[in-house]
Amino acid sequence: MAKNLLIVESPAKAKTIEGYLGKDFLVKSSYGHIRDLVKTDDAIDTANNFTQKYEVPADKKAVVSELKKLAKSAETVWLASDEDREGEAISWHLYETLNLTDDSTKRIVFHEITKPAILKAIEQPRKIDFNLVNAQQARRVLDRLVGFELSPVLWKKVKPSLSAGRVQSVAVRLLVDREREINKFEPEAAFRVVAIFYSGTQKKELFKAELSQRFATVGEAEQFLKDCIQADYTVKSLETKPSKRNPAAPFTTSTLQQEASRKLGFSVARTMSIAQRLYESGKITYMRTDSVNLSDTALQAAEQEIRSAYGNQYHKRRQYKTKSAGAQEAHEAIRPTYFNQHSIDGDHAERRLYELIWKRAIASQMSEAEFEKTTAKISISTRPEEFTANGEVMKFDGFLKVYFESTDEENELSTEESGDNALLPPLQKGQLLHLQEMVATERYSRPPARYTEASLVKKLEELGIGRPSTYAPTISTIQNRGYVVKEDREGKARDYRVVTLAQGKIQATTKTEITGAEKAKLFPTDIGILVNDFLVEHFKDIVDFNFTATVEKEFDEIANGLKEWTAMLHAFYGPFHQEVKNTIENADRASSERILGIDPQTGKQVSVRLGRFGPLVQIGSAEDEEKPAFASLRNGQMIETITLEEALELFKLPKKVGHYEGKEMTVAVGRFGPYIRHNNAFYSLPKGLDPMEVDEAQAIEIIELKRKKDLEKIIKTFDEDPEARIEQGRWGPFIRFGKQNIKIPKGKEATKITYADILSLAEAEHKTPTTGKKKAPTKAVKSKTVKKK
Repeated sequence: MAKNLLIVESPAKAKTIEGYLGKDFLVKSSYGHIRDLVKTDDAIDTANNFTQKYEVPADKKAVVSELKKLAKSAETVWLASDEDREGEAISWHLYETLNLTDDSTKRIVFHEITKPAILKAIEQPRKIDFNLVNAQQARRVLDRLVGFELSPVLWKKVKPSLSAGRVQSVAVRLLVDREREINKFEPEAAFRVVAIFYSGTQKKELFKAELSQRFATVGEAEQFLKDCIQADYTVKSLETKPSKRNPAAPFTTSTLQQEASRKLGFSVARTMSIAQRLYESGKITYMRTDSVNLSDTALQAAEQEIRSAYGNQYHKRRQYKTKSAGAQEAHEAIRPTYFNQHSIDGDHAERRLYELIWKRAIASQMSEAEFEKTTAKISISTRPEEFTANGEVMKFDGFLKVYFESTDEENELSTEESGDNALLPPLQKGQLLHLQEMVATERYSRPPARYTEASLVKKLEELGIGRPSTYAPTISTIQNRGYVVKEDREGKARDYRVVTLAQGKIQATTKTEITGAEKAKLFPTDIGILVNDFLVEHFKDIVDFNFTATVEKEFDEIANGLKEWTAMLHAFYGPFHQEVKNTIENADRASSERILGIDPQTGKQVSVRLGRFGPLVQIGSAEDEEKPAFASLRNGQMIETITLEEALELFKLPKKVGHYEGKEMTVAVGRFGPYIRHNNAFYSLPKGLDPMEVDEAQAIEIIELKRKKDLEKIIKTFDEDPEARIEQGRWGPFIRFGKQNIKIPKGKEATKITYADILSLAEAEHKTPTTGKKKAPTKAVKSKTVKKK
């Protein structure tokens, strides 16, 4: 038996570390937390100074049993969980549950999994830091109390099976507030004027200039263009000045999540999962950090790599300082463990995220990018306004040789509106210019942008809410609870006017653009809005941004030994518990119902509300002789914003559009969009086709097209049974047999499979026990089995 037992959180980390330590060390994993608060109401004794009752979950009993056995026979137990509060708490839980003693227990921490870092940590062991443990306990206890006491209030006053969380509720409030800002927003139109000029007689060197002011009406814009027909254009002033651009700091948890979302399209949870794998395999430093600091060793390694890979002129040593007031512990920024490894082996996502981290860290230690910016002011002889042309020349690429940071704003602006820093041709002050074209385009002001996962993390961080370890779980939780959805939404068509001056003539046209299209944005759901409004009305502190940020600061004070954790909990819990009692006794039941108006056909009231299975529109009431009519809201429609006209449209479907092959065709809208139902089969409508406009001919065409595509997927059919066939699926060929989809065994060629093979595979699959409910035998399998006998 090894003299030393070293315990880490994950098997991947254990495997990496085991390679660095000799035979005297046995490295084992605890697989994360080994115990948690009991699930019952008595988990926390609020009357007895918040004493907690813990249990080892069933799935961890075997792990704990093995670790106890190994700890008993080891001379020293090394607790090597992560170096943050969560990691410290895991070490404390191990210490308590494994019945360890101070004499034989050592706590070590490291922020990178490299041999020097592990050996250095073993040379510098310490005791468990109870300030960090208490800070984590305070968060865990407070969040459990909020969840356990708020949820029953929501069940009674809003809807059964709901739950609420402290940080999650604030995140939902941000989304609800933003949604309402967008709904109230009234776009204002103005005309933006852009001109294309050239100098000399040649049109080779065209360049763009923009008028500094905008016109409120089409009349003003047209008048301006008319005045420009006979105008002379002169370079009034020319200013050239150098400018520099500095690299961004290395990644923190928050900035990594934002940039991986913008550049790689990763969700926050996916970024953290991949980063965890990179850390545990020794590729990057610890991925939960709000520090931008780099160690001296890292700075030297980055300098060496930059000088050898790019040249001395590309290096500039920079020491970044963490701005975040509550930055947790003395972590480093996220960086590669070895700067000379520009890329790594791994799956596609791991390679992409690693390269992003490597580029950001290496760029932070590189020289500024140097530019020469030219601004030309162009006067108009017939008007007082001026055009401005901007040009930019890169003189030295510096850090841009490696990396350029993205912004959320880039995704919100069109190329035309995000500015154009093209190179200007050689110009001189007083030079006469020639106009090729001038265009006045109607442009609308934009509402505030909806949050993406990454921009929500950025906002939470700005407000001081949450910490590196909480961003990803918070965003996953609000989606899992159904309070928020992340989805794409199609925009709406909008007309805009364009007035063009070319060759001395003015032409006005109307064009159409799609506005309001959203990609991977977060939208609050109707139930999310209802819960938010209830909490805002009855639990102001829980959803108050400043209050939540103050609680986070108090956790930091506990971690730094400046505050007693139970005192902080008493100060919070007393008023909160009283609020819960008052709300249960006095608050009215929350209602989402909105009266939209009267149905002109029946004269009955039209209302919209949350039903058992989601938001719905209702015509009539339960008191009426005739039963009320119901229709579900479509994707993108909301209780708060749906109009009477939109609500009545929902009752026009399903509609019959004719017959085909002696069977009726019906157009309807379901959970996954509009479809045609024919002979118990469903055919999705193509994108953009309005279900109200589908006629018999189009319906037949859609059905035939789908059948043709399905036929093209068929690899092989069998005379013995039309329900047996081999098809090409998304993940390769498979057997479709009645209601069964059967995997083709490895090494078996799809085209060589016989009907007898299908029967035996179907029977074998039917007999294979599945997890959870036992698979009910299909009629097809029963009949085939009998036939086989």
